[in-house]
Amino acid sequence: MSTRYRGTQDEVRALSALITVMRASEALVASLQRELAGKGLTASQFGILDVLLHIGPICQGELAGKLLRSGGSVTSVVSGLEKRGLVARRRDGSDKRYVTVSLTEKGRKAIGGLFPEHARTVARQFAALTAPEQDELRRLCRKLGRSVSAA
Repeated sequence: MSTRYRGTQDEVRALSALITVMRASEALVASLQRELAGKGLTASQFGILDVLLHIGPICQGELAGKLLRSGGSVTSVVSGLEKRGLVARRRDGSDKRYVTVSLTEKGRKAIGGLFPEHARTVARQFAALTAPEQDELRRLCRKLGRSVSAA
């Protein structure tokens, strides 16, 4: 679907591209959220567990930055994961504001068991594009994201 806005050719093209990117993104995210909900996780919870699995223990503030989330929302999600015994938090002795988050053994087993299936699901979804198309999509999205971030 393209925009019904009747501006300049550049505006119409850009708005139509935005609509297409957002629709594709929302369809992917909705599908993945359904998959994760079936496993008892939200996308934010999965994102935190994913970062901890692949990067290791990390400062809660850095975790928020990696997930493009506010510190407050990450604190809330980490609290829920901590209550479930999936993550642990440790405060720095000299600076109580510095909190390191790490996976517990239970959390490592949970995300370690879920991640391969998640990767297969994402690969199936992206199979609609050829490998070169996936690479090009990534390159274009990265270029767009960097230009917007720099503005």
